[in-house]
Amino acid sequence: MEKNIQNLPIDIQNSKLLDWLVDRRHCTLKWQSAMLEIREKINAAIQDMPENEEIKQLLSGSHIHYFNCLRIVEILKGTEASSKNIFGRYSSQRMKDWQEIVSLYEKDNAYLAEVASLMVRSVSYEGPALRKQVTKAQQLQQELSRREVECQNSAAVMREQYYAACKQYGITGDNVARELQSLVTDLPTTLGEIGKDAACLGELIQLYTAFAQFVSDWQEPVLPMLQFIQQKGNTTVYEWRTGKEPTVIERPVVEEAPPDTVTEEVIDWGDLGAGTDSADVNFGITVEDGVDWGISLDPGVEESGADGIDWGESAAVPVEIEVVDAGTDCPEGVARGEDALTLLETPHTRSQFIDELKEVELFLVQRLSEMSVEGDVVSMSQFQLAPSVIQAQTALRVAAMLAEVRSLVERLTSLRMQHLFMIQASPRYVERVSEMLRQKLKQADILLLKRTNLAEKRQEALEEQAKLEPRVDLLAARIQELRKLIEADISKRYNNRPVNLMGVNI
Repeated sequence: MEKNIQNLPIDIQNSKLLDWLVDRRHCTLKWQSAMLEIREKINAAIQDMPENEEIKQLLSGSHIHYFNCLRIVEILKGTEASSKNIFGRYSSQRMKDWQEIVSLYEKDNAYLAEVASLMVRSVSYEGPALRKQVTKAQQLQQELSRREVECQNSAAVMREQYYAACKQYGITGDNVARELQSLVTDLPTTLGEIGKDAACLGELIQLYTAFAQFVSDWQEPVLPMLQFIQQKGNTTVYEWRTGKEPTVIERPVVEEAPPDTVTEEVIDWGDLGAGTDSADVNFGITVEDGVDWGISLDPGVEESGADGIDWGESAAVPVEIEVVDAGTDCPEGVARGEDALTLLETPHTRSQFIDELKEVELFLVQRLSEMSVEGDVVSMSQFQLAPSVIQAQTALRVAAMLAEVRSLVERLTSLRMQHLFMIQASPRYVERVSEMLRQKLKQADILLLKRTNLAEKRQEALEEQAKLEPRVDLLAARIQELRKLIEADISKRYNNRPVNLMGVNI
């Protein structure tokens, strides 16, 4: 029976190890106060140590315990052998100090309580803390890697949006401002082609006119703008207004777009005055010896005379705007200002043309719907007296005319054409569009820079993990070493019964 008990292992939970030692009276509750004195003597003893590599390694640890002190004494027996007297005692102060430390450790088994406390602290606190830091570094790497991919994808999306927007404008995006300006230069040619293509609407106009007169006795001209462009093409507003071709066409000068550059700290107020120097901006107002508004207070001077309000005649005014009423102070045959623009360039005439196209588009849609159900006798009898141009139409021909009308509407109202009309109406619109497109590229560059910063942080987290993992391995090795020492020490106290410390893994 006694032999069977001798073979029974002693299982001790690591978290209860210190309590177990105190309960079995292997240690006392006052071991911590004894450790204060031991720590002070260790700190004093390590100030004077021999040059020995193993001793350096023992003293470099985070915590020097009893078993380290035993090993130091063993080493000192070799290094301090010359100080041994005839009685077998050492006269070396180093040896005396460390032997005293070992004796204090062994008093009331304070060393066993200390290593047990060290084991519990390493397993319950230090190990999980290091593991948590490693896990946090790994999670941070994953998060940063995910955000890197997001930044890369977002930057690619921004660039795709940039080139997609450029494609909508019909440009390549190498120099947005100049390319948009060149599109406006080609706009009259494009509109002229649309005007030529409107010549195919003659049959449609006849059909619509005949239908309007047949169903409502409408005698007024229908589709005036559509008929005019169908017959004469995209002519000038002057010819539409007067019915005569101009002999001279003086088109307004188009302001060129500024260079496609980004100015960070300079506010561009536009070309307010050519030839200005230093910081003065010349608005064309005469300024001499203060602000001179050109208004005389002398009652003898007439307000309308030479000394009236002087607006100046400076050559610095970049643009002269001359407002000319129709038929007033404008030589006959000269198309100037808005009259020099074509019908499809001018907003209100272009809108009228589009409105008339949509009017006949709705007519054709309705007519096509009616023709699809005109198989009954009643509907056939309604058009027996209709003009031949109405009776001769087939659903196939009406569908073809509808396709032609819709093609013209689409060509005039496409997103690209809307932008071109905006650019033509306001040259500053080029700047706004250029800035909007540049912002997409700028955001893409910012995202790429952010991705680089994230990659650097991810590398830092990887390096932090590389520093922590050896510490985890070192702590695990130290815990296993302490485990073996504690198990062996307790086993000796119980006639070499096997001792198992449970839950010491980190």
